Amino acid sequence: MRLRVLLPTKVLIDEPARKVVAEAANGSFGLLPRHVDFVAPLVAGLLSFEADDGTERFLAVDQGILVKNGPEVVVSTRRAVCGGDLGELRETIEREFLSLEEREKLTRSALARLESDIVRRFMELGRLRHEQSG
Repeated sequence: MRLRVLLPTKVLIDEPARKVVAEAANGSFGLLPRHVDFVAPLVAGLLSFEADDGTERFLAVDQGILVKNGPEVVVSTRRAVCGGDLGELRETIEREFLSLEEREKLTRSALARLESDIVRRFMELGRLRHEQSG
């Protein structure tokens, strides 16, 4: 198989792989060359693959999508980090990827409150203008 890991700004991995293991919301799964074509949404976690020379390599991957089509496996994600030490990669996932998700949730919540406040003020302004004209 050919594994390609795509980031918004570059291609992180583009090389042959004998096996790919990734994490979806319902658990880990593995792909071999003759696996049926497959699409899965990925969660922040580890992606491992066995290179053609038999070595196992690891990546910390943020949320994304994995598509296996024929002999090609393509992973598209916002962020990914290569590394050899599983402990460091697991810490990277917990520290950077999961904490960023929490910050994004807080930001979305704050934006929703701002939007509702703006709508409420426009409605009040419209009501005041209607009262003044009538």
